[in-house]
Amino acid sequence: MEDFKRTLKLQIIEALNLQGMQPEEIDDNAPLFGDGLGLDSIDSLELIVLLERNYGIKIEDPREGRKVFESIHVMADYIQANRKK
Repeated sequence: MEDFKRTLKLQIIEALNLQGMQPEEIDDNAPLFGDGLGLDSIDSLELIVLLERNYGIKIEDPREGRKVFESIHVMADYIQANRKK
């Protein structure tokens, strides 16, 4: 699971163009939005695309997206449980 979280962090860094950021700088349990990584609503759309493209997961309900994108840990668990690819 740790390798998967690192891969997920790399995918997020690339998708959101977080230049200069390293996977080690992202805490698995820190919030992705607000005070944590500081992502915004535009970033959430990019994360939705990332999930669909890389894992075959389609998020249509924004409330579900809020829960899924709580942290790297939560996101990784969700992907593992719901991936289609």
